[in-house]
Amino acid sequence: MTTFVALLRAVNLGSYQQIAMSDLRDFAKDCGFLDVRTLLQSGNLVFAAERQNAKGLEDLLESKAKTSLRLATDFFVRSAKDWKVVVDRNPFPDQAARTPGRLIVMFLKHSPNPSGLKALRDAIRGPEVVEIVEKQAYIIYPDGVGRSRLTNTVIESTLGTRATGRSWNTVLKIAALAGRQVAS
Repeated sequence: MTTFVALLRAVNLGSYQQIAMSDLRDFAKDCGFLDVRTLLQSGNLVFAAERQNAKGLEDLLESKAKTSLRLATDFFVRSAKDWKVVVDRNPFPDQAARTPGRLIVMFLKHSPNPSGLKALRDAIRGPEVVEIVEKQAYIIYPDGVGRSRLTNTVIESTLGTRATGRSWNTVLKIAALAGRQVAS
């Protein structure tokens, strides 16, 4: 068994694509996953599965969510081992320690092309700072995400891939939950 993290894109935003976390847990169990847990209300799922392929799990979850939950959204799946790499390779450790709520990790559906980072930096119209590591974009939002013009739409269109973001605080909470499951 391998522990995985699945992030749902754009759920429980106001009245948009509402899903109770208890329903998400039941859905994951119906998919055959074990030790299913959720964190917060923003679509963070941790589970154990026989299948080892994150892309295959994304396809499975997206397909089944459309029929079982009537939910059309992207799933971003990383193994617990991959999640540890996300934490360990954070290019902004000082920012993470000082103001973790202003550091957002954008999980990307696909790795951006080599010119993606330059294009994203060129799209920035404020004080934001960005680095891309594999399929994650780490972004410092000094004035907060809500005031920034570096939106999810700008990020996705510039990088040419879907994305979902989590604050550094949430990334660490998920890491703790996934790590606990690995040990069990």
